[in-house]
Amino acid sequence: MDRLEELKQKYAGALAAVKENGVVLAHLHVQDNKLFMQGAAPSENGKNAVWNAIKAANPAYDDITADITIDSSLPQPAPAPANQTYTVQPGDTLSKIAKQFYGNANAYMKIFDANKDRLSDPNKIKTGQELVIPAAT
Repeated sequence: MDRLEELKQKYAGALAAVKENGVVLAHLHVQDNKLFMQGAAPSENGKNAVWNAIKAANPAYDDITADITIDSSLPQPAPAPANQTYTVQPGDTLSKIAKQFYGNANAYMKIFDANKDRLSDPNKIKTGQELVIPAAT
């Protein structure tokens, strides 16, 4: 694997934050054996989100150079869709709920993963239980 791919994998969270926050990258390459990232964020929050992801991947950030400026003329990213809650009805299954919310019964694990604090098994839900339904993305 070349150095660029290795660093892109290491900083995948930062690259995801770039996309999620509307950051426009002008440069993304290896320079002096470090990942060189240069771009502009539409807001201070977007810039901070990228930096937080960089620090989460490597608190020393000794193998990355990031030059992120703020350009308020860039389009602001759309707000993240909100989660919903759903009260389990008699006869419900996670697959049935997934089909109702996502149009795909196979997406039931998305609901299960969002409710691991209250569910231990995707096949065991109880009538009256409140479930978090993650936004469809």
